[in-house]
Amino acid sequence: MTKFILPLILFVVLAVFLAFGLTRDPREIPSPLINKPAPAFVLPQLADPSKSFSSKEMRGKVWLLNGWASWCVACRDEHPVLLELSRMGVVPVYGLDYKDERRAGLAWLEEFGDPYALSISDTDGRVAIDYGIYGVPETFVIDREGVVRYKHTGPITVEALQKKILPLVRELQK
Repeated sequence: MTKFILPLILFVVLAVFLAFGLTRDPREIPSPLINKPAPAFVLPQLADPSKSFSSKEMRGKVWLLNGWASWCVACRDEHPVLLELSRMGVVPVYGLDYKDERRAGLAWLEEFGDPYALSISDTDGRVAIDYGIYGVPETFVIDREGVVRYKHTGPITVEALQKKILPLVRELQK
């Protein structure tokens, strides 16, 4: 009888872990940056590479950093949501053009519309690595103190915008 108890206990423990794992959203990849200072950067602006943009310029503001690229298919799905967010004027969105050629990024924005207050060019992907970007699109909500408060992996949907991102932004802006 006792030789069956240990396998039964192991089975129950594994079943509990499996059940817990199945309740989680596979698109939510935890970020070690949550509630930590956002990595500092200085990158050239996409529209004018002779000018740079620094994350320090955003101190005192709540803002979004959205990783995107002209070659990113999922970014096309997200783009109408970002355009609407931009029209709403609730929070500035800054684009991080990831591992892209400048001309391709500019042409993409020209074709589909530009929802960004400004886009910066991360051609070698170093800033994306600092932010722990696995692939684009990924979006970060950054508070007035420069702390990452939320990370959204994958295209932002209307539902994610309304239920998670905008409520958090409004709370942070108080």
